[in-house]
Amino acid sequence: MAPTDLSSTHYPLQLKTLGTTISTDDFIKDYWQQKPLLIRQALPGYSSPLSPEEFIGLALEEEIESRLIIEHGETPWQLKCGPFTEQDYAQLPSQDWTLLVQSLNHWISDLDDLLEFFRFIPNWRLDDVMGSFAMDGGSVGPHFDQYDVFLLQANGTRRWKIGQECNQDSPCIKDIDLHILQEFEETDEWLLEPGDMLYLPPGVAHWGVAEGDNCMTYSIGFRAPSHGDLLADFLEEQLSHTRSEQRYTDPNFKQQLNPGEISTEALTQITNILQSYIDKPSQIADWFGRFSTRSKSEDAPELTQVSEQDNIFANSIHVEDGFYKRNPFLRFAYIPLKDFSHHEQNAHLYIGGEQYLVSLAFADLICASNVIHSDDLMVFFTNTKDKNVLNMMLAQDVLFSETSEEPIFGD
Repeated sequence: MAPTDLSSTHYPLQLKTLGTTISTDDFIKDYWQQKPLLIRQALPGYSSPLSPEEFIGLALEEEIESRLIIEHGETPWQLKCGPFTEQDYAQLPSQDWTLLVQSLNHWISDLDDLLEFFRFIPNWRLDDVMGSFAMDGGSVGPHFDQYDVFLLQANGTRRWKIGQECNQDSPCIKDIDLHILQEFEETDEWLLEPGDMLYLPPGVAHWGVAEGDNCMTYSIGFRAPSHGDLLADFLEEQLSHTRSEQRYTDPNFKQQLNPGEISTEALTQITNILQSYIDKPSQIADWFGRFSTRSKSEDAPELTQVSEQDNIFANSIHVEDGFYKRNPFLRFAYIPLKDFSHHEQNAHLYIGGEQYLVSLAFADLICASNVIHSDDLMVFFTNTKDKNVLNMMLAQDVLFSETSEEPIFGD
């Protein structure tokens, strides 16, 4: 399915001020991961780029992740997973249900542009835009998330109730497929209209209920990998590089009075072995650059590695005048290289879990914004390594012309 551009040719910049309420600097200092914030008219005059019919139609597509929550279904808080059919919708009650569609920014150009407003937060922390469509009374119940989220009201109205601080020990309703809190201790309540936005840090209980039909909310979520996920992935990579002959050794151990004792010397040796895999800042940086930019979508293109010696992308591809956009299925980040032996400063550019050596200026351009002007790209055809990577990006739809009428991501 090709991404849909429902309207504009305007390209929003990141917010310097959240509505007329607070600067992004003050928001980070006083609210980020600390306490909720209601932002009236954060995006004044905002309206959903998707009509209710278009939103519902997305959940008919096999490649799009969707869920349906019916509060009073065959079971309490019944959960169904898509793709759905038109018959499924025809059988729904007139109220008290919610449709969730994941990763809308992958498919809807205007919602990919929406993420530009949040570039004051690092790229690797941004996750996706999830859409919630609900009829009157529709809700997913009182719950909490383990990540930061901005809730942008796009159509209709939704009443949000804010509650207590929660963690994994907070009791949830048993024998249902959703993590809905058994108890909800309300502390605040607000009615959000289109353009209003609510920020919630991790662990804060919240409960949003649609007031009226055709209520649409866009959730801008942020990645928060668990310590377990980080350790598991890093150690899995380290394990792939170990050799069978690398073993514990103790050629000069001291004889013990009791053979059952694990000696301080043995524990020190074990600690040194483990630290030898962890105490490698450059390897950790490279691993994390690839880990943090991996795409979770099967629709992301498989990228080709390139180097200055490669000829496969040596010939420059024609660049059309106008704007280019980054592939919404891919993540982009970079790490500057602290190598001052050359006049040019370089960086490792990470795209979709792959590493590319480029100039720092090129990495900065590619990662700063979702939209890049063709004139800014043309500058880098004079640098061999940048040119090869740029040609790869153009050839493999990592970057694509906004004026292109051809499908970008398949049929």
